[in-house]
Amino acid sequence: MSEQSTVLPSPSPSAAAVGDLLEQYGCGPIRFSGHNEALYERHLLFDDVVDPLAAGGRERFEAAARSVRDVLSQRWVRTERTYNRLNPKRIYYLSMEFLIGRSLANNVTNLLLDPFVHRATQQRDLDWLGLIEQEPDAGLGNGGLGRLAACFLDSMATMQLPAMGYGLRYEYGIFKQSIQDGWQHEQPDNWLRRQDPWEVARPNETVEVKLNCSFEMLGGQLHPVPGRPSALIGIPFDRPVVGYGGKTINTLRLWAAAAPDYFDFQEFSSGDFVGALAGTLAAENLTRVLYPDDSTERGQRLRFAQEYFLVACSLADLVRRFHRRNGDWQLLSDKVAIQLNDTHPTLAVPELMRILLDDAHLAWDQAWDITQRTLAYTNHTLLPEALEKWPLAWFEMLLPRHLEIIFEINRRFLDAVRARFPGDEERVRRMSLVEAGPERRIRMANLAIVGSHSTNGVAAIHSRLLRTMTVKDLAEMFPDRFNNKTNGVTPRRWLLLANPSLAATITEAIGDGWTTDLGQLSKLKPLADDKAFCGQLRKANRDAKSHFSDWLKSTTGQIVDPETIFDCQIKRIHEYKRQLLNALRIVVLYNRLRDNPRLEIPPRTFFFAGKAAPAYQLAKLIIKFINNLAGTVDGDPVTRGRLKVVFLPDYCVSLAERLIPAADVSNQISTAGYEASGTSNMKFMMNAALTIGTRDGATIEMAEEAGEENFFLFGLTADQVAGSRSWYNPHWHYDNEPETRAALDLISSDYFSRYEPGVFAPLRNALLTDGDHYMHLADLTSYLAADQRLCQLYADGDGWARKAILNVAGSGKFSSDRTIAQYATEIWNAKPCPVT
Repeated sequence: MSEQSTVLPSPSPSAAAVGDLLEQYGCGPIRFSGHNEALYERHLLFDDVVDPLAAGGRERFEAAARSVRDVLSQRWVRTERTYNRLNPKRIYYLSMEFLIGRSLANNVTNLLLDPFVHRATQQRDLDWLGLIEQEPDAGLGNGGLGRLAACFLDSMATMQLPAMGYGLRYEYGIFKQSIQDGWQHEQPDNWLRRQDPWEVARPNETVEVKLNCSFEMLGGQLHPVPGRPSALIGIPFDRPVVGYGGKTINTLRLWAAAAPDYFDFQEFSSGDFVGALAGTLAAENLTRVLYPDDSTERGQRLRFAQEYFLVACSLADLVRRFHRRNGDWQLLSDKVAIQLNDTHPTLAVPELMRILLDDAHLAWDQAWDITQRTLAYTNHTLLPEALEKWPLAWFEMLLPRHLEIIFEINRRFLDAVRARFPGDEERVRRMSLVEAGPERRIRMANLAIVGSHSTNGVAAIHSRLLRTMTVKDLAEMFPDRFNNKTNGVTPRRWLLLANPSLAATITEAIGDGWTTDLGQLSKLKPLADDKAFCGQLRKANRDAKSHFSDWLKSTTGQIVDPETIFDCQIKRIHEYKRQLLNALRIVVLYNRLRDNPRLEIPPRTFFFAGKAAPAYQLAKLIIKFINNLAGTVDGDPVTRGRLKVVFLPDYCVSLAERLIPAADVSNQISTAGYEASGTSNMKFMMNAALTIGTRDGATIEMAEEAGEENFFLFGLTADQVAGSRSWYNPHWHYDNEPETRAALDLISSDYFSRYEPGVFAPLRNALLTDGDHYMHLADLTSYLAADQRLCQLYADGDGWARKAILNVAGSGKFSSDRTIAQYATEIWNAKPCPVT
C-alpha cells in the first residue's frame, strides 16, 4: 500500500507538548491507545462488542475515529459554550454541497495528534494507512462548489471565526462511477451504509418544516396533493470542523428529512401499507440523494424541495440560536451573517422575510432592511443554464406565502427600477424577478442579488464578466454591492497532508509558518536558483510520483511509469472544460509519432478523471472517446512506452489527494470566459505542477503571482471569444490546419471505434456541423504550440525545477485563509472569537 497518504512523523512528542495538548483538549490522564482502558481499545470492545484481536478493518477504523472524536469532544463543547457566553457575530454558511472527503487523517493532522497516533499504531502494530482506506469519502458534494465550501469551513475554524456550516445529510452521493467498455456507468454511492463515527445526531433540536401540499402514492410513485398542508421534520446531524492547532472546533450541521411521528392508521389497517406510509416515503426521499436527475421534471421538483428544506431548517435553527442571547430583532444583522453559496439557498430571502413579517410581526420596510443586511450571495457561474429559474407554479403549490412575498419584493423593486431608468421597460423586463413566458419562472439569481447586501464573484475575471455581462442591469442598479473574492484552498489538506515530502522540504527551508500563513511561501523565491533546493524539490516530486504509481498498481492493476511526464486534467466532464480539446491534442501527438516513429518526444502519461452528469450524453461520449483513445495508444507498438492515456474512474477528494502531488503538468484549458475560478488549478500550483492553460478563471491571477513566463498560456481571451462568436467558423481550421484535419479525419474513420462504427460521429458534429460552441478548434494549434514549449523545458531539469519553485512561491495568495479573511472583513464584519 502506498505511503503517500498521511505519512506520520516518527518523533515522540515531548512531555511539555503532551501536557499542553492534553490541557487544551481536556483529556486528563486518558490514553489514546496501548492499554485495555485506553480510548481505542475501549471503543473496539464496547462499541462493537468484538475481541480486539479479531476486529476487522472497518471496526478498527471506527474505533480510531471515535477515539479521535473523544479527544476533540470537550474542545468542541467548549467552542459552542464560548460562543453562547460571548455572543459574537456568527457566520452561517449555507451550501447544498460540502465535499469534505475523508476526515480521519485530516482531523488527526489539524489536532496535532500525528505523534500520538504514530506511537499508538506502533504499539498495536496497526496499519494506519489501511485504517484510512476504510473510510469512505463523504457523499456530500460533487465538484468545486462543495470542495470550496469544505476548504472555507477549515479556514474559518483555523482562523477562530465563530462559524457554522449548514447542508443536507444525503444518504447517497452523486454516484459511484465505473467504466465498462469505455462507457461511464453509475452505481449508487451508499456512503452511509455503515454508521459514520464522526456525526452526532441531535434529535432534541429538530425543526418542523411546513408545506402547502402533501403526498400520495399513485401507480407506485409519489404525487403531490396541492392544498392539503403537511409537514416535514428536519433532524440535525453535527460533524466537527477542526481548525488547525485544535483551538477552535466549529460545526457542520447536516439536515436529514423525516416524517412526523404518525401515519394513516386506517389505511394501514385496511391493507394499503404503502399508501399509509406515503408521507414517510416522501420525507425520507427528500435527502436520500445528492443531485437528483434534473433532466426530468420530477427530479427538478425534488431539487426545489431540497433547497427549501435546507433553507427552512437552517434559518429556524440560527434564529433559535440568535434568541438564546438576543431579544431584539433589530440586532439580527449585527449578530448573524448568512452566506448563500450560489443560488441554491436563495429561498433564504423570502423565508427570512416570512419569519420577520409573520413570526416577528415587523413592518415590511424594517423586515426588508434586516433581510438585506443579514444575507450575502456568492455567484459561481456565468453559464445561463446554471442560474436557477424555478416555475412559478411550484411556488403556488408548495410555498404560496413565499410567492406572495416574492411578488411584493418584485413590485417594490421594479418601482425603483422605473424611477431610476424611466421609460426603459425592456430593462424592467430583464431585471424582473419573474421571467415572463409560456411558463412563468422565478429568477433565483436576481432574487439573491436584490435580497442581499453583497454579491461576489470568485475570481477577478469572473467578477468582471458577472458585472458587465451576466447580470449587467443589476450591477448598474446596485454597483456598490458587487465585489470579488478570489477562491482559495486549504494548505493543510492540499499540501501538508497530501504531499508530506514536499511539505517537509518547504518546512526545512523556511519553517512551518506557511501552514497558517501561506504567503510565507514567497520566501522560496530566492531558492529557485539554488541547485541544492532544486534537487530536493525534484526528489519530493519523484517520491510523490512513485507513491502514486505504487498505489495505482495495487488498487487497480494499472501500471504507469513514474519516469514519464505526468500530465493531468481532473475535473467534472463538461464541454466548456474541454477534455475533448485535450484528447485532440493527444490524437495530434499520436499522429506525429505514426508519421515519424523516430520523432524525439519526452515520454508522457496523460491522466483524466471526472464524472459526467448521468443525462449529459455528449460528456459521457467524451469519456468513452478518452478510454478508446487510451486503448488504441496503449496497444500500438509505435507509441507504447512513449504515450499513455489513463482515465481514472470515480474521481473524488481522496483520489485528488494522491494524484495532484504527483503531477508534473496541470491542464486548465476551459474556454476563456466560462470557468468562474477553479480550485484544482491552485492545488496543482502549490504542489509544484506547471500549468498549461487559457486565460480564464483564477489561472489569470495565478500567472500574475508567479509570472506569466512561468506558465504555458495559450488561446483566445474571454473578450476574443465573445467578439468572434458571431463569425467564428470551425470549418476554417479544418480546411487550413493539416494536423487539425488529420485528427478529426482519424476519429471519423472509426480508427478509435473499429467495433462500434459511427459511435463518435456526435463529436465531429459538435466540432464542425454544430459550430464548435466552445471553440476547441480555434485553440488547438495554440495549445499544441504551448505544449511544445512545455516539452522543451522538461528536458532542462533545473529549468523545470526553477519554474516549479516559483509557482509554489507564488501560490500564497490562493489559500482559503486569505479568501475567508476578506469575506470576514469586507462582507460579514465578523471577528475571531478565541475559545476560552
